[in-house]
Amino acid sequence: MSESYHANASDKLPDRSPSAGSWAKAEHPLVILVDDDERLREALDELMQSVGLDTISFGSTQDFLEAELPDRPGCLIADVRMPGVSGLDLQHRLLESGDGKPIIFLTAHGDIPMSVQAMKAGAVDFLTKPVRDQTLLDAIAAGIERDIKQRAQARIVTDHVSKFALLTPRERQVMREVAIGQLNKQIAFGLGISEITVKLHRCNVMRKMGLMSVGELVRVWEALPAGVRKTLETGQLQTH
Repeated sequence: MSESYHANASDKLPDRSPSAGSWAKAEHPLVILVDDDERLREALDELMQSVGLDTISFGSTQDFLEAELPDRPGCLIADVRMPGVSGLDLQHRLLESGDGKPIIFLTAHGDIPMSVQAMKAGAVDFLTKPVRDQTLLDAIAAGIERDIKQRAQARIVTDHVSKFALLTPRERQVMREVAIGQLNKQIAFGLGISEITVKLHRCNVMRKMGLMSVGELVRVWEALPAGVRKTLETGQLQTH
C-alpha cells in the first residue's frame, strides 16, 4: 500500500479509559481481517496494534467461515474480490445467518454498483485501496461502536424473550392484544373470557415482564423477535 498505516494513529480512536463510557465497559474490541493479500493483512495488523486493537486475520472467506471466533465486539474488514466466496457474498451469508457483525469493505477493484449493494446491505463503509489511516480508523471506530450497541440491544432482547417464556399462553395472548391497542372489554370479547380475567392476566404480564406502563409493554412486544410473536399469530400456542 502506498499510504503509511502508522502516522499519528495512536490518538485516532476514541479514548478507552474508564471515563470513556461504553468503550471502557465493553470487552476489548477485535478487528477481523479477511483479505487474500498477505502483505495488506500484515500492514493492517500493525496499524491495529498501534492503536491498541486486537486482530485476527484470514486469507479467504472460506477460512473465516470455518473458524470458531471469540464472542467479542468489533468489526470485519474484507476485500470485495477474493478467490472463492467474494466479500459481498460473505456479507450476504452473514446477514442470512443472523450475524450482524459490522463490515467495512476495503478493495482496489470496487465500482459504484458494488458500493451501492454493500451499503444497502448495511456495510459501515466501502473504501478504496490505498486508504488513509484516518479514514480507515474512523470507519473502524464507527463499526465497533455499532457492534457494541447491537450487542447491548441483543442482550436486552434476550432478557425480554426469557421473561416472555414465563408467561402462560393466555397471558401472551393478552399481552399481544394490549400491544396492538385493544381495550380490556375488546380483549375479553375476542378471547371469550371475562374482563376481570383480562385485568388479572394484564397484571401478571406487567409483573412477570417487569413493566411499569403500557408504553413499555408495547415497546417490549415490538422488540421481541418476529418468530416469537409469530407463534401467537399462527395459533401455535395452546391457551389455558
